[in-house]
Amino acid sequence: MRILVVGSGGREHALAWKISKSPLVRTLYCAPGNPGMAQVAQLLPQTADDLDGIVREARRLSVELVVIGPEAPLVRGLADRLLAARVPVFGPTAAAAEIEGSKAFAKEVMLAAHVPTAAHGVFTELEPALAFARAREGRVAVKADGLAAGKGVVVAGSLAEAKAALEAMLVRRLHGEAGETVVVEERLEGPEASVIALTDGERVRILPPAQDHKRVRDGDEGPNTGGMGAYSPTVKVTPAILEEVERRVFLPVLRELTRRGRTFRGALYAGLMLTRQGVKVIEFNARMGDPETQPTLMRLKGDLVPALVASAQGDLSAAEFSVDPRAAVGVVLAAEGYPGKPATGDVIAGAEAPFGEDVQVFHAGTARRPSGELITSGGRVLSVCALGSDLAEARDRAYRALGRIELRGGHYRRDIGVL
Repeated sequence: MRILVVGSGGREHALAWKISKSPLVRTLYCAPGNPGMAQVAQLLPQTADDLDGIVREARRLSVELVVIGPEAPLVRGLADRLLAARVPVFGPTAAAAEIEGSKAFAKEVMLAAHVPTAAHGVFTELEPALAFARAREGRVAVKADGLAAGKGVVVAGSLAEAKAALEAMLVRRLHGEAGETVVVEERLEGPEASVIALTDGERVRILPPAQDHKRVRDGDEGPNTGGMGAYSPTVKVTPAILEEVERRVFLPVLRELTRRGRTFRGALYAGLMLTRQGVKVIEFNARMGDPETQPTLMRLKGDLVPALVASAQGDLSAAEFSVDPRAAVGVVLAAEGYPGKPATGDVIAGAEAPFGEDVQVFHAGTARRPSGELITSGGRVLSVCALGSDLAEARDRAYRALGRIELRGGHYRRDIGVL
């Protein structure tokens, strides 16, 4: 097969790494990819937002499957354009991807499907939103309705924090069109977990569950980020909880989307809160998570490609996964200034040294100078992932590898995978 992975982040590098191991793959392309992905694939110049260019290249190269990594091209309809050009695609149509593209729509679907979630309100004006927050003493989550590059959520602990977040979104338009509408919901309490399922629109195959760390500093302090690391498995997600999530979350939502003419094929991500009242859904994503995908795919044994193809074809009935019983931990190395304005152009040393088969360094915000030096090009630079007999061993291996990488001003959390 000739397969094209769209995207350039750590998630896409992990996908490309896993797909490249398949005996079914003859040629693997990435658009635009990154220096790490160049080790396992041919890079194309098209960026993830060049929808016409990607379709044109996929047809020119006779690509037999396109795997779309990031959310933005999905919400903009890249899958629709590829399907119209008769190119098979792993990833939902724009109509189905709205479950991530609009948090208000996701809440509407959850309510219709009787999926447990936080009480909420949808607002376009400041005063009604403030009244909702005031009734809950400011302990709310304020979310920009649209895509905001992982930075559109503020979990407030006081009315002052909630008001500041609402004013930033609704008055100062911090997130532009994405924040013209906000969802304000009650603040849930409990451990978080991420569960990703591959789906053909009717059936699901759940990947090994993971837990990520959103805040920038140790102890879950500081501002939210796109994710500073993740680990798998998480003892908090038992087989019984996974069965409940499949029965009460994934299947009802898929049926409701299909009822609305929005059949979802691809990867559906459920961000969960394990509350005292049971599992509740925080959010849905229309693609695999980042940084959860990296340790998750480290634990997935065997060939991923047949499941991706089966999802695209609409029949996952024969797809099965084998999971490595070992643990995986992934730690994100971030650039100076992240999650604000990250520094770029700094040299990264040691990231391409051999670390052994149980350690993988997935590139995200990296580029290469004409001289060959590896440099930073974004906020989350690398994800250093390791397998171990348990979380402690996996953590030790990941942090030892990370300690061999040099980056001026680089920073990372030191408590990823600490229970």
